[in-house]
Amino acid sequence: MSSSDGSAMPTRRQVIGAAGAVACGAALAGCAAGAPGPAVVPPGVKGQVVAKVADVPVGGGMVLTKWKIVIAQPTAGVFKAFSASCPHRGCAVSRPAEGVIRCPCHGSEFDAVSGKCLKGPAEAPLAEFALKVEGDGIVMV
Repeated sequence: MSSSDGSAMPTRRQVIGAAGAVACGAALAGCAAGAPGPAVVPPGVKGQVVAKVADVPVGGGMVLTKWKIVIAQPTAGVFKAFSASCPHRGCAVSRPAEGVIRCPCHGSEFDAVSGKCLKGPAEAPLAEFALKVEGDGIVMV
């Protein structure tokens, strides 16, 4: 087949094949295995006191919706911070309870100590943020 200017036109099979190759490449890129890149602290929160130690219960935690961060205190004096966005579809996770952070949208569950995915459909862990305790405040590093 050729166009009116004499150049060759791709066949229907070539167009469909090329579209399929592009779609497969995009799908594979989205499913790449491996550890997630370093977590980037949301703008405006680095160096800020985001919660009081007394407000984060041992064995539980809280969600800071303003910055989309979940803070857990799995054991007394140990504080962890993670992204509050589920890696499956971006839904907001709920506050930690009984050592687990749950996503109410599709049922994914994450370990409150490591952020590791315990139950899907999510496959990736929650991104972890560094924090430190200064006096009675929890500060994002």
